[in-house]
Amino acid sequence: MAIALSVNLNKIALVRNSREGDSPNIETFAKIALDAGAKGITVHPRPDARHIRPSDVYRLRKVVDLYPGVEFNIEGNPFASARGDYPGLLALVEETRPHQCTLVPDSDSQLTSDHGFDLVKDGERLVPILSSLKQWTVRSSLFMDPDLEQISRARAISADRIELYTGPFAEAYAENANSEKTLALYRTFEQAAITAHELGLGVNAGHDLNLENMTLFSQLPHLAEVSIGHALTIDAWHIGFENAVKAYLKVCA
Repeated sequence: MAIALSVNLNKIALVRNSREGDSPNIETFAKIALDAGAKGITVHPRPDARHIRPSDVYRLRKVVDLYPGVEFNIEGNPFASARGDYPGLLALVEETRPHQCTLVPDSDSQLTSDHGFDLVKDGERLVPILSSLKQWTVRSSLFMDPDLEQISRARAISADRIELYTGPFAEAYAENANSEKTLALYRTFEQAAITAHELGLGVNAGHDLNLENMTLFSQLPHLAEVSIGHALTIDAWHIGFENAVKAYLKVCA
């Protein structure tokens, strides 16, 4: 079965936020992704509203409803407090009822998500949150490192899926795709995916995956979904930038 691609729209929102107005329009790009065959849309609203805003979450939920069979995935830190226009992750999830909620232990000080949960420290705090998601019929996923003990704890607190944090693999692949370090890291993720599956957890993955490293990572056993945004947006510029320049030259001529 093909791996489901969920397109992360954070970078589209980041560009929009650099100017007044609503261009690029987040709903337009969601429709482009879904019309092209993506199986989902992912957003990661943060309290500092650096890219996706709460208002985007409501707008995109309506867009996804127009496409039967695709999913809406909201990521975020369940422990981040409400502030300003940000009502808190769980408030957004309760109101919009996405198909999946991916819980991530990030903070405002992080440029991007860069580690999975430590469930020894946070497991008990997550139990009532996972229970609420289940009551709302929202699939839960925990952002996790490929640590077998931690993955076992994810199952013990009744998560539905894990999302493997793939940053270290992507970094090693960029340095040398065929090095023993890269292949050893891949085997670590492979064992993590097998263990998760044996425990009854679904397996997602994301962070710095791209067209190059996915040639190997797509072989990961039991991989149900990948969330890709940063690399996909950059590839879109590479693939389409020349055509845009030519179109403007034609107008200028």
